Amino acid sequence: MRRRISIFASRRYNVSLTVSLDITMPTLTPHVYWAQRHGDIYLRVELSDAKNLDICVQDNTLQFKAQGHGAKGDNDYEFSLDFLEPVKPEVSHRSTQRLVNVTVRKQEQRWWDRLTLQERKPLFLAPDFDRWLDESDAEMELQAKVVRTREEEKINKVSIESRIRKDPYLGLKKGYLFMYNLVQFLGFSWIFVNMTVRLFILGQDSFYDTFHTIADMMYFCQMMAVAEVINPLVGLVKTGVFPAMIQVVGRNVILFVIFGSLEEMQNKSVVFFVFYLWSTIEIFRYPFYMLACIDTDWKLLTWLRYSIWMPLYPLGVLAEAIAVIQSLPVFDETRLYSIPLPTVLGSSFSFSFTLKIYLVLMFLGLFINFRHLFRQRRRRMRSRKRKMN
Repeated sequence: MRRRISIFASRRYNVSLTVSLDITMPTLTPHVYWAQRHGDIYLRVELSDAKNLDICVQDNTLQFKAQGHGAKGDNDYEFSLDFLEPVKPEVSHRSTQRLVNVTVRKQEQRWWDRLTLQERKPLFLAPDFDRWLDESDAEMELQAKVVRTREEEKINKVSIESRIRKDPYLGLKKGYLFMYNLVQFLGFSWIFVNMTVRLFILGQDSFYDTFHTIADMMYFCQMMAVAEVINPLVGLVKTGVFPAMIQVVGRNVILFVIFGSLEEMQNKSVVFFVFYLWSTIEIFRYPFYMLACIDTDWKLLTWLRYSIWMPLYPLGVLAEAIAVIQSLPVFDETRLYSIPLPTVLGSSFSFSFTLKIYLVLMFLGLFINFRHLFRQRRRRMRSRKRKMN
């Protein structure tokens, strides 16, 4: 700070002398008190009625300038602090009639051994014992803050849920879905166990009479599965209608059209593989949905439901495609479901041509459903990781 002082001298011979001196005044610094947490630095500047505040962080150095009443009266005060470790450039401050509070965020949440880069602290700097905590106390405070935040989130969630109008038929809907999934689980479990036992007892011979042994129960389960298309249509579940329709229609075409209407196909080994792959997937899918109706989550069952389909679903579609290909010559020979045409256009429109188009659509449906199931799995696993954290 520079001040100009003028001195006037008068003598008897009317000679005047003016002397101008430039005197550099020392920079005035206020008293500054500091404390820290794992993520923040707190500074308390003892400067009352502060105005013209200029506070910024440049090159990891805090620059403070202001006018106010400090230890040296009403003056301009300034100071700078070179921080020990990197800090964020954003600075927040709040001034009152008595002081100025400054908060600086650390780049990394960690405890510092000291505040400044230089080991010897500035004379104007001192600990703020009103806010001072040891590292262990600060960790306890941080943990308590996290717990308090989680409790507030739970309270807010309960508050939001309480404001949402409850469905008076929610219990009835959950009861229906629970019973539906239970019946399907029992049906496919019977199929899976029956086929597994017969495989161990009869070996490969069980491949060729699977249809006559299992068909009635499979007919029942697949007719029940039509409800999986109806349920999202009427809003009972939030899953998409199109993926469910692809699976239900595809399976029923194989079961009722390929196997059910052609006796030549009923004794083929492909029936065993189709039924076995279907039932293996469903004995994990239906109990998962059943437990979801009563808000129960088994980690192993959840993982199996969202993981086991990845190898089994493509294998199931492959087995279905083999069944369609094996049925093509049978439909050509029997002319079953063929449409007679006028003599000008030809004898008839063979149903096998429709099945060839269906083969292409089958693999397109595999791609659509695989992508849908993979997205479901990713969302589910991501939400589980959030809950664990």
